[in-house]
Amino acid sequence: MDAFDCIKTKLDIREFSTQEVPAEIKLKVLEAARSTGTGLNTQHWRFIIIEDKQNLENLAKDSTSGNWVSRCNFAIIVLTNPKYHFHLIDAGRVIQNMQLAAWNFNVGSGIFTGINKDSFRKNYDVPDELNISAVIGFGYSARKLTGKRKDRVPLDSLVYVEKYGISMKS
Repeated sequence: MDAFDCIKTKLDIREFSTQEVPAEIKLKVLEAARSTGTGLNTQHWRFIIIEDKQNLENLAKDSTSGNWVSRCNFAIIVLTNPKYHFHLIDAGRVIQNMQLAAWNFNVGSGIFTGINKDSFRKNYDVPDELNISAVIGFGYSARKLTGKRKDRVPLDSLVYVEKYGISMKS
C-alpha cells in the first residue's frame, strides 16, 4: 500500500477477530520499530512482545484503559528511557511506524497508556530506569472495514499561514 494511502485509511481497532497474524507480519512490525529514528540516534526504546493469551489477559488486568487488549492477537509494550527529554516523542514515532507497518498488511491496532506501573514492572520484569510509554494491541479487525472517509477537521481549521489565526483561506 502507498504510504500516504496507509496514513489516510488507518483506523484504530479495538475489536479483533480470532484470526492469527502470521509470524512474518509480526517480524515486519518489529522491524519497522527497529528502523524508526530516535533523538541523537540513541535507539533507547525497548519492546516486549506479548503473544500468550494468558499474558494478554494479564495486560488487560494491569490496564486502566485497555481491557480490549485481551482479545487482540499480540501486543507490544513500548519502553523508553526517560533520561532523554525526547523519549515520549520517540515513543510516538515508533508506535506510529509499527501501526502503519501492520496496517499495510490489513492488521489493525489500538494503543493504551493507562496502566498500573507497579504490576507491569513486576509481571514483565521492566527495569526501573525504563518508562512504560504505551501498549499497542494488534490483530485483524472483527468488523468488516467499510473504507469510509475518516471524520477529520478541515485543514483550514487547523493550519494557519505565517501567524496563528491567519487562515489558509484568507
